[in-house]
Amino acid sequence: MNRPIAALAAFVLTAAISACGGASQAGPQASADGTGAAQPPAAGAATPDPRPADAAALPRVIVHKDPNCGCCSLWAEHMRRDGFEVELRDVDDLAAVRERAGVPAAKASCHTALVGDYFVEGHVPAADVRRLLAERPDALGITAPGMPLGSPGMEMPNGRTDAYSVELVHDDGSTTEFARHGE
Repeated sequence: MNRPIAALAAFVLTAAISACGGASQAGPQASADGTGAAQPPAAGAATPDPRPADAAALPRVIVHKDPNCGCCSLWAEHMRRDGFEVELRDVDDLAAVRERAGVPAAKASCHTALVGDYFVEGHVPAADVRRLLAERPDALGITAPGMPLGSPGMEMPNGRTDAYSVELVHDDGSTTEFARHGE
């Protein structure tokens, strides 16, 4: 991709992300050439399958999001890179989706995913979703409340990462720490 097109692509991606929390909160990751554009594989190089071998055993991730949210789509791509099949659903009333899933209002983020028998609220790392599915705790789901900088889908061009917790939401709506990131 030539530099003007790469710069335009980075601008369009940044504009899309702005709709989900402001340009100061998210942006494309920088590539090796500094343009933010993904680099194609070398000529003749095989493109490896990025999915883990157990991808077929993973449940589909159904992501409910605002139609104008760019960071939600970036989180979905993070999940796809980890081997999950992801379906995006644009919805006008995320509060209703959260209420049906059992997400406590104080623990909301910008998108709500349904994975197996659980909800995954916000920018939760794929490794935490895999752990949830492997351990199968008696709970409603997990959440990364707010929009933590540096979490999947909220990566910053300057590499800034805020410490944040992923919380397990119990049947009564109480929460306990499930994982800690960015320390």
